[in-house]
Amino acid sequence: MEKQMGYKLITGPDDSTFCERISKLLEEGYELYGSPALTFNGKEVIAAQAVVLKSSESSGKVIPV
Repeated sequence: MEKQMGYKLITGPDDSTFCERISKLLEEGYELYGSPALTFNGKEVIAAQAVVLKSSESSGKVIPV
């Protein structure tokens, strides 16, 4: 089993696949960190969203990276 990282920055075209990737991470215990960023590369809109892994503690603290 792959070790979960405490922080990830997900990037890609702003489409349903990007949303599915973020949704899967949320199901795995990550939470959104900050606002998404968008840019245009001349062909398509590119999105970026940071996520952090929540700890298993009920306090909701983020696991240090």
